[in-house]
Amino acid sequence: MLERVGFIGLGIMGRGMAGNLLTAGFPLSVWNRTAARMDELVSAGATAGKSPADVAAHSDVIVTCVSDTPDVEAVLLGPDGVINGARPGSLVIDMSTISPQATEAIAGQLAQKGIAMLDAPVSGGAEGAARGTLSIMIGGAAEDVARAMPLFEAMGKTITHVGGTGSGQTVKLVNQILVVGNTLAMSEALLFAQAGGVDLQKAFDAVSKGAGGSWMFTNRAPQIIARDWRPGFTVDLQQKDLRLVLAAADQLGAPLLGTGTVFNLYRTLQSRGLGAEGNHALIKALEHLAGFEVGAADEPEA
Repeated sequence: MLERVGFIGLGIMGRGMAGNLLTAGFPLSVWNRTAARMDELVSAGATAGKSPADVAAHSDVIVTCVSDTPDVEAVLLGPDGVINGARPGSLVIDMSTISPQATEAIAGQLAQKGIAMLDAPVSGGAEGAARGTLSIMIGGAAEDVARAMPLFEAMGKTITHVGGTGSGQTVKLVNQILVVGNTLAMSEALLFAQAGGVDLQKAFDAVSKGAGGSWMFTNRAPQIIARDWRPGFTVDLQQKDLRLVLAAADQLGAPLLGTGTVFNLYRTLQSRGLGAEGNHALIKALEHLAGFEVGAADEPEA
């Protein structure tokens, strides 16, 4: 018999993930700070919760996918939080991207109430969330991972138990270092191609399957060429993750020169009011320096 699942946080990632759990047949309760975002899932068969605590009271497993460390702390530990509704023996799966250190502290407080926790951040963008093809990196106890595996299999394709509590968040930050490094490389490559006068689509076709190809290039270069800035993951959320990366790197004494550069380039986009655009809009920071645009520059931007 499938466990009852509560899902808290129906943003750009969470709504697709919750939808896949519902499609897989899990009895689903949902809650979101902006209540209107629950409507689509409720119409599909989910139950709307009144608060995170209410969702927890009607669930065996509670999944959270919210924006930042303070948001996770609020929905799990706040006055109306999961900790005040969940029964001993419940399992919390936090699929947000937050501080590894905060994750360990939150797990400790939940454990005092007999509530287990996994940190299981994801990668794959809004597309992967909608299609159920996310990469999921999990920290926590092996028995809890085994219990949660049917849920993970409904949401993702690459599912890896990477270690103890907090390890999932650390590996997610490894992923984000690679994401922004690939985004910068893609942006520089397309800027160079534009300056060299070659056909951008033919250049994409020529290199996308070679050694220089990447998920980022395959999925986001066509958007750049089309001047399509719809987000799979926003600049603002990318910056939140990079703050986590750089804070952790400072504690660890790890020099991340490229990541720091990307953080500051994104900051210039935020200062121009572009934080809600997709993270591939990084190229706009380079275009500003170069004095020309890449792709269909004569078309209006989305």
